[in-house]
Amino acid sequence: MRHTECVTTGRLMLLDTAALYFRAFYGVPDTVTAPDGTPVNAVRGLLDMIARLVTEFRPDELVACWDDDWRPQWRVDLIPSYKTHRLAEEVEVGPDVEVVPDPLNVQVPVIVEALTALGIAIVGKPGYEADDIIGTLATTASGPVDVVTGDRDLFQVADDDREVRVIYTARGMSRLEIVTDEVLRGKYGVSPSQYADFATLRGDTSDGLPGVPGIGEKTAAGLLRDHGDLGGIIAAADAAPASGISATMAAKIRGAADYLSKAPAVVAVVRDLDLPPFDASIGVPDAGRARFAELTTRWGLGESATRVLTALDARASAS
Repeated sequence: MRHTECVTTGRLMLLDTAALYFRAFYGVPDTVTAPDGTPVNAVRGLLDMIARLVTEFRPDELVACWDDDWRPQWRVDLIPSYKTHRLAEEVEVGPDVEVVPDPLNVQVPVIVEALTALGIAIVGKPGYEADDIIGTLATTASGPVDVVTGDRDLFQVADDDREVRVIYTARGMSRLEIVTDEVLRGKYGVSPSQYADFATLRGDTSDGLPGVPGIGEKTAAGLLRDHGDLGGIIAAADAAPASGISATMAAKIRGAADYLSKAPAVVAVVRDLDLPPFDASIGVPDAGRARFAELTTRWGLGESATRVLTALDARASAS
């Protein structure tokens, strides 16, 4: 694949890269360092994740989707509280906080170098999040897609008919959850196409989305079950009580009219970005192999480097 549309019929794996290296940073001890003492726990952890994912799920193509802007201004303009808590200086640092701590900040360039040397395409776009890259590539792919993320927002791209599923990492790499249409309906009572409206109504503290006061998960799911989508819910609220929505619920919906007019554009991933050309095929180039060997020595990547090379070489040979 050397352009923005996925024309292959093979399996494409899309990595929510920052979500994975944040998880690696907090999951691998900070005592894992390079010979010069620089922490490399996020680098090694990410390489081990990629090795595991490629070995277990056997993708034919692989893309490291990148946050060129993890908090785009256009989303903030619509919902000023969007991801505000992740900017706070006095928050407890953890996987949901995107203020990159110094020991992780120094590792991000190493991650970029390592992925580049391994021939793994890094795809981003100014003004957009990795979610939007994933949304675009998952939507334009002609073959099956695995989206690897710890972010529930991306549940909206799952699509059984098109063989798009989410490999959810929130419980850790040892407890990966495969999210499909059936799983979403069982867990939340909504379909993937309803998930963005569900998240809008319910709100999401991790993204700074307030939701509609008085509407939680069960109520949001019930409203979507009865009225289909957010537009149907708003129309029913305007037509209450004849529409079957109680006066109390209708008042909650009408009272959140300004929020509901803006939040859907914030929550919905973009699916039609014009992306630069890239090659998602799996295969470590000769020059990259030599460069990766240098990086392995310099940064003390050890067995993590061996494992990821073994996994990528095995998939390249099988393709």
